[in-house]
Amino acid sequence: MPQLEIKNLHVSIDDKEILKGLDLTVEQGRVHAIMGPNGTGKSTLAYTLMGHPNYTVTAGEVVFKGQNILELEPDERSRAGIFLAFQYPVAIPGVTVANFLRSAINARRRVANPEDKGMPIPEFRKMLKEKMDMLKMDRNFAGRYLNDGFSGGEKKRAEILQMATLKPEIAILDETDSGLDIDALRIVSEGVNALAGPELGVLVITHYQRLLNYIKPDVVHVMMGGRIVESGGPDLALHLEEHGYDWVREKYEEAA
Repeated sequence: MPQLEIKNLHVSIDDKEILKGLDLTVEQGRVHAIMGPNGTGKSTLAYTLMGHPNYTVTAGEVVFKGQNILELEPDERSRAGIFLAFQYPVAIPGVTVANFLRSAINARRRVANPEDKGMPIPEFRKMLKEKMDMLKMDRNFAGRYLNDGFSGGEKKRAEILQMATLKPEIAILDETDSGLDIDALRIVSEGVNALAGPELGVLVITHYQRLLNYIKPDVVHVMMGGRIVESGGPDLALHLEEHGYDWVREKYEEAA
């Protein structure tokens, strides 16, 4: 099965080093969670993996399907099977959710076959309805402008619908719980769980254990000082919720 292998990754922004030799492997079919205090580089990792131009990789590699994806443009990484759900999705007034998704699908098809005329509208509508039913979404959602006037929960559900439609092999969820109340968190988590399975590897980035009450991780990692400094099972998240990060910080500083 494909896996995302991050090896000795060093990343800077505005000449300040944020990631300092990070190593991590995310396997298809498993859910990995990254937790850690503010400023440790969690979102930097997410944006670097998708190729945000503001982040400069100074060392290391990220291997997926035998290729260093750091050499690819963001759209090429997406077509390779990697997906990022943003912490703060951007609104696109005038572009409906349905049109956005169909354009994304057709762009992928044209790369594979320049003569492809795109997914026929009846086929697309059938597929979209199936995905929305699976995610328990109101079908009127498809006709709304993407993220325009959406609540926090609706924006995150739109991200999960994109994930369902594009069918990545590795999905990175950057603080999906940010700004969500309990009801919205539960709904979004149910969508992620509906998509999880042997063909999807998930990397969940979060501050809080509460998200992991709904999206059950196989492995929990603690990030500090731009590195993964501790890994364990789901119980690690519960321990962090109860005891905070001081014990990890002390252990990490002693090792350093």
